[in-house]
This record gives sequence, C-alpha cells and structure tokens, in this order.
Amino acid sequence: MLKFHQVKHIFDILDKMRCLRKRSTVSFLGVLVIFLLFMNLYIEDSYVMEGDKQILRETSTHQLSPEHYMHTFKDLSNFSGALNVTYRYLAVMPLQRKRFLTIGLSSVRRKKGSYLLETIKSIFEQSSYEELKELSVVVHLADFNSSWREVMLQDITQKFAHHIIAGRLMVIHAPEEYYPILSGLKRNYNDPEDRVRFRSKQNVDYAFLLNFCANISYYYVMLEDDVRCSKNFLTAIKKVIASLEGTYWVTLEFSKLGYIGKLYHSHDLPRLAHFLLMFYQEMPCDWLLTHFRSLLAQKNVIRFKPSLFQHMGYYSSYKGTENKLKDDDFEEEPFDLPDNPPASLYTNMSVFENYDASKAYSSVDDYFWGKPPSTGDVFVIIFEKPIVIKRIKVNTGTEDRQNDILHHGALDVGGNIRYFKQNRQCVTYIKLGEFRNGNFEVSDVNQKIPFDIHCMRIYVTKTQKEWLIIRSISIWTS
Repeated sequence: MLKFHQVKHIFDILDKMRCLRKRSTVSFLGVLVIFLLFMNLYIEDSYVMEGDKQILRETSTHQLSPEHYMHTFKDLSNFSGALNVTYRYLAVMPLQRKRFLTIGLSSVRRKKGSYLLETIKSIFEQSSYEELKELSVVVHLADFNSSWREVMLQDITQKFAHHIIAGRLMVIHAPEEYYPILSGLKRNYNDPEDRVRFRSKQNVDYAFLLNFCANISYYYVMLEDDVRCSKNFLTAIKKVIASLEGTYWVTLEFSKLGYIGKLYHSHDLPRLAHFLLMFYQEMPCDWLLTHFRSLLAQKNVIRFKPSLFQHMGYYSSYKGTENKLKDDDFEEEPFDLPDNPPASLYTNMSVFENYDASKAYSSVDDYFWGKPPSTGDVFVIIFEKPIVIKRIKVNTGTEDRQNDILHHGALDVGGNIRYFKQNRQCVTYIKLGEFRNGNFEVSDVNQKIPFDIHCMRIYVTKTQKEWLIIRSISIWTS
C-alpha cells in the first residue's frame, strides 16, 4: 500500500508537469513580461542559481509532523523547527543575501475596498534608496479563490515589477491543503460561526507567512494590508534596536493597533508560527501575541512613540464592516529620533517600584520615577565608547504629573574615565547648562566640548519635596 508521503510525491510530480505544460503555452510578449509570468509558476531547482538553492530550501520546504499540533503546549523552546509547507511562489527572485528587515503582509479578498497595493506603495515610497537595500517585503495572498489571486498578482507585478526583479518584493501562497479544519470550530467569546472561521483562518495565514520569512532577514515586522508608513521608518527601527542592545525583548511595538507594526527577531518566527497554529481557533491573533510575549518572559509591552505605521482602511476584511480605527500617536514624518548610543546607567536616587533608570534612556513609552531627590544626587550615563555629541535633550515630568519635574539641576559631561572597584567613572566634568522648567536642551555640543565624551550626568542642585520623573533622555551623535 502506498504511504501518504509517496502519494503526495506523485501528486507533486503531476502538479509540476501541469506547470511545465503551462509554460510551453506562454506567448512572446517581451522579455520582461515572460520573466514575470515565469515567476507566477512554481520555482524549480533548475531555475535557481547554485548559491541560492540552500536559502530557498530553508524558506520553502520544512520538516515537522502535523501530529505535533495536537500535543499539549508545554515549552515554546521545543518549537524552533519550521512547518512542513510547500509554498506556491507567485513572484519570487532568489535571495542573494540576508536583509536587515522583512515586512510581512497577509491579504485576502475584501467585500468592500482594497488597500494592498497602496500599502506596498507606501512601504517603498517612504524608504530611501539605502533603506531599500536592507528591506524585503513578503506578501501572502492567502485567499483560496484562485481568480482573485490571479488578478491581484497581475496588479502587483505590473506596478512593482522592478522591486520584484530586485528581490525586494516576494509574493507567495500557501495551498489550502495545508490548512487545518476551519469548520465546526469552538465558538469562544460567543462569536458567530463565520467570524470564528475568519479569525481562525487568519491565524493560520499569519503562521504560514511567519514560517516562510524565518530565514530572509535578521528582524521581522508584521503589517496588515491596509497600512501607510511614516517616512524613513526603517532608520527609526534600526535606531530603536541599537538603543536596546543588551536588553532582552521578544516584541517591540511601533503601533498601538491590532497586528500592525509588531517587530520580532527572525529566530523567534518558527516558534510564533507554531504557537499561532496550535491555538488558531482560540482567539484573535493580536490576543495570542500578548500571550506569546508573556510566555517568553517579556512581561511588559515595549511600545514606541511616535507610531511608525497607521491604519488607513475604511472597510474591514471581515464582511466589509466599517473600521475607522486610527493611531493618534502616528506621525507621517516623525521627529528626528535620537541615536542614544549603548551605555550603562546609574543613579543614587531612591527608585520607585520598577521605574528604573534605563527607562528614561530608551525610546520606550515609559520613564524613570524616583522619590524626592536631595542636593548632590546624580543620574549618570556612562557610554560604552567615547562619543561626539551634537545635541542633548532631557524632559522631566508628565502631563498627569506636571510637578514631578527636576526643579533645580544641571547637566554635565565628562571625558576622563577611570576604573574604581571594577566600575568605570568619569573623574572630571564640565557643566553644559541648567534645567529650566524641568527641561534641558543644548545644541552644537561638539563645538563647545573639545574632547570625546565618556559620561553624562544630571546633577541635583537643590533638595525638592516633589518626586522626580525623567521622561526622556535624547542624545544625537555626530
């Protein structure tokens, strides 16, 4: 009796033969058109350069038995292998090298409106030429309707042919045969049956997309198919990642809406794909993501402002219902994000709960909070390497705690570093200026300070009865 994998292999061969017959019927419509039509078919090894074969195998055919999905969830670290899915390559060029960031989009047919092309356009238009070299965009056309997929593929290849040829844009489809059961599912939260099916399939759509993208780049960000991007969003993301060097994180959020602007390490994508598949019928994907983050020991949300991505769709992909959600923290052209080079932070002030010093230095929507400081208290930043600073900006207090500011203080910089009991300290400081109304800002620091800076210090010059919030410390380097 033929085993399952043998039967599947026979069908694979027949399917490839069908594709070869289709190739022979393609008429000559110009080199570029033939080239793009070729990419609409399955990519075979004979068309792949030797140097790229391994990469394509890693991102297309993977090893895992479907029985694993039924096992009780115990340890996410056991799910680092990829899923057993063979994708249809609708428009793909072999990868020449690993990129910095992959942007993943999953799209299905909508009853009203279509925003996918505008989303892809925004990604490319809001990126500089240098940024485009570090980007890959993967679109999963996840609808089972082949006619819709063909129309969308034609639109994408016509509008973005040069990005496909350059390897920046890939279009894929996971065949329906790989999907789990999508009918008779549990109706959690008293959702109607068709909504349960929609959100459950969406979880699987995302899982297959994540699985495909695991080896394309070092980082991955998920967008929905109705989003517009801020200018130079990639540069902003790179700055944020650099500022968190040495910090453990699972998910970074660049939008507060749904499954938009959620950033991951690519090495976590296989585990996330397994996680979405195991619990695909339990709850919506954005709820599952919160549990995934917590299970991997990131307790708190790490979200950045301004948001880099905005929801622009008016009609939902579910039944075409109205969806007017907007992220009010989004900025089309965000302010110049600081560099905040890697550093260690220290304060002798009494810290309240977990509002520690590091939260004032990162781009996270959080802050340092300490009990009333006394004269001589300090907040010190010691840089890993000496730096040339152009600009410094420090803000204290918040909108709801406007009196928790530094009422009397100064900001100093130091350049002569010594080791004291295995700790690095600057022995001399030069005063740059004083705080005014709880804030400090100075430009052209490199013209005022004749040496590379090792340390920066906030110095309390007078005891105050109010608590102190340091909301943000921003440093721009030369």
